[in-house]
Amino acid sequence: MSFPTWSDLNDDSLIPPLGARYAPDIGQFAFMVSTEPDVRYLEANSADKRCVPFFLGRLFTLKNDATVAGPYLGSPSAAMILESLITKGASRVVVVGWCGSLSDDLRAGDILIPDSAISDEGTSRNYMEMPQSDDCEKFCGNGLKKVSDFPTVWPSSTLSQTLKASLEEHGIECKTGKVWTTDAIYRETRRKVDFFAKMGAVAVEMECSALFAVARYRKIDLASILIVSDTLSKEEWEPGFKAKRFKESRRKVLDMILNDFHRNPFYDEKLRQ
Repeated sequence: MSFPTWSDLNDDSLIPPLGARYAPDIGQFAFMVSTEPDVRYLEANSADKRCVPFFLGRLFTLKNDATVAGPYLGSPSAAMILESLITKGASRVVVVGWCGSLSDDLRAGDILIPDSAISDEGTSRNYMEMPQSDDCEKFCGNGLKKVSDFPTVWPSSTLSQTLKASLEEHGIECKTGKVWTTDAIYRETRRKVDFFAKMGAVAVEMECSALFAVARYRKIDLASILIVSDTLSKEEWEPGFKAKRFKESRRKVLDMILNDFHRNPFYDEKLRQ
């Protein structure tokens, strides 16, 4: 039997975010970039050549004064970074990462703005109440967990809509949909893929539900942009990491962050929910 982590949501943590001691103060806007290649691309064009070590990654400032933090992998690491960014002043965060497609409508190189995330990881339950339900057979069978064990978490709808509009303004097509967040990339079995696809997930990744939960608990705005890197909807896994379309989509998104973000309405106070 495990401790009901959501039962002490009003209690203070004994340990403050590590960034409170080791990171400089930052502005209200930050990017969390999950992969090393994308962090490296932004870092090469950053204004701040004095990158600060930040957990297992680093922290630096772009020419438009936005902060970049990363890389990281998995929900616990991502939540620690977000908590520290919030402590140092961030109130609007855009997460940039990769995801695997669970739908025939998504292929490598497509860009997805998640509108919700199914929590199949262990971090988010420390930041949100867990739903209770006796409806154990709605989606499940054969001994699988009940639906209430997989709560859905939402990003900032306003920030997500603004992010989508900004991409479209720059001629970058994107889609929206629900993602499945998992802790175990090497246990994405056919049965799990089919199960979460039936629950409405169009893609899988490793951080969104936890980050959405932390952001809502801390009352800040957070949205995510994901580039499809591989496909799990077919009989066999189809990696697309070397595909030209995937590399081009990453470059378009990162170049928008580098070159045009200073004209973006993300900085507008009206975005606050």
